[in-house]
Amino acid sequence: MRLPRASHAAAPPSDPRPGVLPPEGVEPDDLRRALGRFATGVTVVTSLETDRPRGVTVSAFMSVSLDPPLVLVALDQARTLGPVIRATGAYAVNILGEDDAALSDCFAGAPSEPGRDVFCGAAWRPGALGMPILERAIASLVCRLEDVVPVGDHHFLVGRVIAVSTGHGHASPLLYYRRRYLRIERATTTPLEGLADH
Repeated sequence: MRLPRASHAAAPPSDPRPGVLPPEGVEPDDLRRALGRFATGVTVVTSLETDRPRGVTVSAFMSVSLDPPLVLVALDQARTLGPVIRATGAYAVNILGEDDAALSDCFAGAPSEPGRDVFCGAAWRPGALGMPILERAIASLVCRLEDVVPVGDHHFLVGRVIAVSTGHGHASPLLYYRRRYLRIERATTTPLEGLADH
């Protein structure tokens, strides 16, 4: 008995030519534009170099686990704060409010007076482990460094949260969207029907 000849599967509609897979990877600018559609909060991650406070603006921050309490920040390997954190073994994540775009710009390295070399002139106090807590932060988390994972051109710094503080009142967060700051003009709340995975 002769078996029927195998038919070739149709190429996915996105393939430019049958039988040819699209090239892997995307251009950095295209990836940046796509990821820019994901709104994030803005933080300043701080640590101490000897007794000198150091900080850098970071939007790549997330909760990893509630038990144990772990968070993660992603730092560009070119950033000088990474070695400071590894030497200190601790860092603080300071969540900025919507009126602190100038602080975000300064800690991101924008030309400012006073500049990042003098901690952007930001008022701060020592928190747990002596980590710098920005007085203007709407919330802060002090973390003991648990792990450093090199991934691509970044380092993932996993920290165990050992202390938290929240500012007074209900200030709105500073948001970053499409390479601009986004101010919440009108907000409504809707009860959750499900629970997002962090």
